[in-house]
Amino acid sequence: MTLRAVPACDADRLRQLAEFRLQQGQTKLPSDLSEHEALRLTHELQVHQIELEMQCEELNMDRERLRLAASVFEHTFEGIIITDAQRKIIEVNPAFTRITGFSRLEVLGHSPRRFSADPSNWQLHHEINAVLIEHGAWRGELWNRNKHGEQYPIMLSITSVRNDIGTVINYIGVFSDISILKRHEAELDQIAHFDPLTGMPNRRLLSDRLQQAVARSQRRHIPMAVCYLDLDGFKQVNDLYGHATGDQLLVGVTQRLQQVLRVDDTLARLGGDEFVLLLSDLASTEECEQILARVLAAVCIPTHCGDIEVHISASVGVTLFPQDNVGADALIRHADQAMYLAKQSGKNRFKFYDHRADLLAMARNAAIQRLALALECNEFVLHYQPQVNLLTGAVTGAEALIRWQHPERGLLLPADFLHDILASELEIPVGEWIISEALRQMSLWQDQSVHLPVSVNIAAMHFMHPAFCERLRYVLDQYPQISPSNLGLEILESTALDDLPKAIEAMQQCLAIGVHFALDDFGTGYSSLAYFRRLPIDVLKIDQSFVRNMLSDADNLNIVEGVVRIANAFDRPVIAEGVETLEHGALLLQIGCHLSQGYGIAMPMPASDIPDWIECWQAQKVWLTLGQFVPRQV
Repeated sequence: MTLRAVPACDADRLRQLAEFRLQQGQTKLPSDLSEHEALRLTHELQVHQIELEMQCEELNMDRERLRLAASVFEHTFEGIIITDAQRKIIEVNPAFTRITGFSRLEVLGHSPRRFSADPSNWQLHHEINAVLIEHGAWRGELWNRNKHGEQYPIMLSITSVRNDIGTVINYIGVFSDISILKRHEAELDQIAHFDPLTGMPNRRLLSDRLQQAVARSQRRHIPMAVCYLDLDGFKQVNDLYGHATGDQLLVGVTQRLQQVLRVDDTLARLGGDEFVLLLSDLASTEECEQILARVLAAVCIPTHCGDIEVHISASVGVTLFPQDNVGADALIRHADQAMYLAKQSGKNRFKFYDHRADLLAMARNAAIQRLALALECNEFVLHYQPQVNLLTGAVTGAEALIRWQHPERGLLLPADFLHDILASELEIPVGEWIISEALRQMSLWQDQSVHLPVSVNIAAMHFMHPAFCERLRYVLDQYPQISPSNLGLEILESTALDDLPKAIEAMQQCLAIGVHFALDDFGTGYSSLAYFRRLPIDVLKIDQSFVRNMLSDADNLNIVEGVVRIANAFDRPVIAEGVETLEHGALLLQIGCHLSQGYGIAMPMPASDIPDWIECWQAQKVWLTLGQFVPRQV
């Protein structure tokens, strides 16, 4: 049977009847109804009963949701504020009281701005209001003030509540105290940006501050300085007293530096004993120098580390911006380079970065790289300048002199490139090549029945290297047919005097192998006479500057005569360099110097020319003509 729709008036009557029956507990229909009406009424009663049961269930769910919301409101960790449309507080939860210290009754009817750390900040409140109007919600960090007047940071979310027609009727604010989070952030920031030992900015924070300082200098057209400071002798302090004492020293130095720097200056520690100072808003270079003088004086103040009094100094490199108009990283690098110049100049001083010197350094680095390629490609060659006895005419030896057979520039003399090799990483490998090449050539000459001793020049860094003697022994072992006594090592007088005990020890080790030594450029070093008798020298070489000018300068002649007398007194042979004419040779014979070398005897020549030159020299007997020259008149 299909049920038809019930008119509204009938439905209302049936609903009222059903409600009445239900209220009365009656479940039976009146007996005067027709069958059709009874069925219809029964169906309507069942539908209405279902609807009532669903409404009851929804009411129960609403009650549960309200209980849950009330529980959350009461027990949530976040503080909750409910205001009316005029932003007057109408309700707060217990967490609000716990966080702020204000009770519910103390805040009802008040504006939440009452708890702001800065209630007069109209700009902030205007920005919040604008966002609420446009988006209906705002979220951000604020500073609040609790009942005791203490400020604390909060994370606040504000949401607008609207009615069915879109009108704002309430605002709900939910906030939490983020003081612990902020402390953790501060701790992480301290770890990330500050040195844990001294508390000074580290490399990362220095980079940020340097960028800002450069930008400020550019904007205000006021110079600034980047200073790289390195403590002198700090490693020795650690080695002698331990790292704990070293740490105390660093802390003490840092504290004193802070006292002499200006408020706006930055002191950063890069690590170890290296610091960087940023000196902003400098009125002049002189002001920078005054500050650095105070810095050096502060570092030199003794530091008391327990019972130990530690004395130390500092070397500082400085570059000025915008005179040195480069980026932040380059400024630090340039200051670092200047600091090394301060170290090399004697320490406990400051040096300014010189752009021209940097260009020269870059050019020298490029030259060293090219020279390294020349060594690798066998572009170096040795020329040999004979040494003779002017009394007997004997060829007593030859000095090996390096040349560079440049593929584009031709044959280059040492003056064109040797200054770049000295005191560089190439000094030792080039020196070892010279020794090895000289021994190889001596072996080839020996195969031609030319037995000629050869002397080679040894640079200071090469000679003083701890492994020099061991390496020399190894190279000699490669040419067993060459007697070590035929190899001479020429060292400069200044090399021996720089570290006399170490030089004597190195020479004695080499003498034990069998090689002999010549002291080159004798007379040019200070105190040479006092130290001469202590050096195990076989031969003295008079510096060519004295020999070349002795014909026209009485002082130079007196020096040459004095050196010859000293050599004779100690029974040492003496060789005069710079013999440019036969007149020089004749005068040397008169004063008792028989051994000579120079352009007047022979130019340095390729190894292949030596045998023919020896034959020609001995055939011409030039030394026999020296007696015809008029005695000297100086």
